[in-house]
Amino acid sequence: MSQKLSSSQLTALAQQFGTPLYVYHAEKIKEQYGKLKNAFRNRDTVFFYACKALTNINILKYIKSLGANVDCSSINEVKLALHAGFTPDRVLYTSNGISFGEIQEAKELGVIINIDSVSNLEKFGKAYGHSYPVGLRLRPNIMAGGNIKISTGHAKSKFGIPIEHISEVTAIVEQYNICVHDLHIHTGSDIKDVAVFVKGIEVLFDIIPHFKELKFIDLGGGFKVPYQEGDSETDMEALARKVEELFAAHPEASKLQVWFEPGKFLVSECGYFVTQVNVIKQTPAAKFISVDSGFNHLIRPMFYDAYHRIENISNDAPEDQTYSVVGNICETDTFAWDRKLSEVKEGDYLVFYNAGAYGFEMSSNFNSRYKPAEVLMKDGEPHLIRKRDTFEDLLKNQIEVL
Repeated sequence: MSQKLSSSQLTALAQQFGTPLYVYHAEKIKEQYGKLKNAFRNRDTVFFYACKALTNINILKYIKSLGANVDCSSINEVKLALHAGFTPDRVLYTSNGISFGEIQEAKELGVIINIDSVSNLEKFGKAYGHSYPVGLRLRPNIMAGGNIKISTGHAKSKFGIPIEHISEVTAIVEQYNICVHDLHIHTGSDIKDVAVFVKGIEVLFDIIPHFKELKFIDLGGGFKVPYQEGDSETDMEALARKVEELFAAHPEASKLQVWFEPGKFLVSECGYFVTQVNVIKQTPAAKFISVDSGFNHLIRPMFYDAYHRIENISNDAPEDQTYSVVGNICETDTFAWDRKLSEVKEGDYLVFYNAGAYGFEMSSNFNSRYKPAEVLMKDGEPHLIRKRDTFEDLLKNQIEVL
């Protein structure tokens, strides 16, 4: 049975901790990780949680306890992972247009490093030669993903070293005797079609012969999760079978360990964002529900045109009215237009589902509003894992000179 928190549980948490409130269900993360492990049970596969989705230190510790490794996109994420107890050999750092100094810092911390530019690869070779193994993030020129803003492998993407520059890469590797242990690609996010991953693997198979010290192939992440009713997620069993077939057909790659970097897949469905209705406003164009939040807390609908299922957990009657759900920010912050909900009254609680990934993580203090609290539900017990901001938090780091 799929792990899910009930309306009564979410209502009780909202009343206990206040709103707006992020709630994460630990057992759902465990369920999602189990799907990955079970699907790839016949293949030497390692999963690195793409922690940019949600970096609360308790989430990192819980995912570590499940046996996953961690994938980081900044040096501070690396430090958070180490603080959470991950050993350096379980921390993957994939750079993106950063200073070489950050790569040097990652090297001093002893973590696994993927380099995404020819420039930094050459600097790395000059500094370390063969003494420290490194990975290469390549751009496969594949268009994929649920939105252009989350498509990272296409020909106009800033990410990775373009595959057409592979001769330049191999020349630098040979010149400085760089030890290349892994090849990495990531085509985008919200990818349902297994064929996209197949295309990426086939691109890598053409490149593998250029590197004699390879140990790993990193296929990135971007697995699809169901945001709307009727949506399906990436078929992991089908993907695992296809990976098996492809690697079995290429003897030079058959002994390589396969890596994936699931982020949203692990934490999206574990998350619930609970808000309270401030105002109901009827206009000639729409009936608006204004909640005690906005894009300062959940920006995905505005930034990505993302869909989040919304439910009135204060009224379990059948859906019978049409509303537009908006926030309290001094910008257009519409969460949903023309959404069918059970009759809503001021003071009711609305929950946004699939709010675990890129929800709190992309929040801000815009309009000088407080960031919400975060709660982890584990073994049926709620744990406050981040307190709500206070006025003092708005002043923190400001220096009054006038």
